[in-house]
Amino acid sequence: MKRILFLVLISFFLFSCSTTQEPAKTSDENTLSFDKNGDGEWEIIVLDPEYNSFLITQQPKEYYSEQTLKIKNTFYVTEWNIRYSQPFRYNPNIYEVKIDYNPDEKYGLEFEYRLYMFFKFVEKKYKVTF
Repeated sequence: MKRILFLVLISFFLFSCSTTQEPAKTSDENTLSFDKNGDGEWEIIVLDPEYNSFLITQQPKEYYSEQTLKIKNTFYVTEWNIRYSQPFRYNPNIYEVKIDYNPDEKYGLEFEYRLYMFFKFVEKKYKVTF
């Protein structure tokens, strides 16, 4: 009798702890897109307060060419989106959104620099490598 009660309790516990899986999202509601500001320049905003402190310690944007940053960002964005699409393999708390980046778009040096530094910041803060 104790064995049956034990099995019933285990079964109840397993069913009560199971989760239901949400259907796959078909829209791009978790996409990070970039917009032009009022001056027609592309803008990226990083909300982490540590980012600006990190940015101050890095080489200035003039150290890089826009083309070099575009190549690096294309690689980083591709890797980021791969990790975003695999939440069971990579920490979904880090890769929360898909990044909608078009390497054919002319974003400008400031934007390319800030995006590149965002990836470097993530590498340092979360100790990940791309």
